[in-house]
Amino acid sequence: MAERGNMILVIDVGNTNITFGVYRGEELITTFRMSSNMERTSDEYGIDIMAMLHSNGIEPEKLGGAIIASVVPKVMHALTGAVKRYLKTDPLIVGSGIKTGIRITSENPKEIGPDRIVDVVAAYEKYGGPVLVLDFGTATTYDLVTEDGCFGVGITAPGIRISAKALWEDTARLPEVEIKKPDSILARETITSMQAGLVYGQIGQTEYIVNQVKKETGLTEMKVVATGGLGRIISDETDVIDIYDSALTLDGLRILYEKNSGR
Repeated sequence: MAERGNMILVIDVGNTNITFGVYRGEELITTFRMSSNMERTSDEYGIDIMAMLHSNGIEPEKLGGAIIASVVPKVMHALTGAVKRYLKTDPLIVGSGIKTGIRITSENPKEIGPDRIVDVVAAYEKYGGPVLVLDFGTATTYDLVTEDGCFGVGITAPGIRISAKALWEDTARLPEVEIKKPDSILARETITSMQAGLVYGQIGQTEYIVNQVKKETGLTEMKVVATGGLGRIISDETDVIDIYDSALTLDGLRILYEKNSGR
C-alpha cells in the first residue's frame, strides 16, 4: 500500500449519482458510487464513504487530499463536512478561482457547471484541441475547446433519462422501460418502440449537433470525445464520436487537483 499522501479521493456529484475515485499518481485504483437523490447528514456520508473505501481495500488514512465537483449545491455542506471530519482533509472545490489551464471565454463564465469545466480540462489535457466534449448524463452537453485552450461554446440538450422520464411520467399508458438499444428500429410493440425512440433519437441528436458544430466552426478535423454513463451506447452506434472515455470526469478532477495543490 502507498505511503500516506500518495493517494487522492476525487468526487463527482451529479444529479443522479455521486461518483468517487481513488488515484495513486495517474492510476485510477478504484471507483464507487452512491445516490445523490437521498438527503444525508455529514455523519451518514462519512460512514458510507469510509465503508466503501474499506470494502475496496483502501485505507482512509493513506489519502493525502480530496477534490469535489458538484452540480447539486444542497449536498455540499454535508459532503464537505464528511470529508473534513472522517478523512481529515480539507477538499478542494471546483469553482471560480480554481486554476484550470484553459481560458473560459463564454459570456457568463460563472454560469458554467463545474462538471463541464472538469470534462473540458481533462479532454484538452489528454487529447489536445480542438476537441468537442460530449457528456451523456442527466442532460447531454456538447462543449468545444479550441486548439489554444479557449472554452467558449457549449450546447445543452435533454439526456436520455430526462426524455425517458417524460415519456413514462407524462403519458398515462406508457410504462417505465430499460434504456437499451433494441435489435431494430422497426419496433412492433410498446417497450421496444420507446427504446427505439429514446436511443435512436439520441443518436440522431448527437450526429446532427456534432456535424453542425463542425460546419459552423469550420473545425472539421476536431476530435470528438464522449463520456457519461450512457455514452457507451451512443458511441458504439455512430461514427461521429472518435473516443469514448469513461474516466474522463474523474481524470479531470485529478488533473485539477494537481494544478491547484502544487503536485
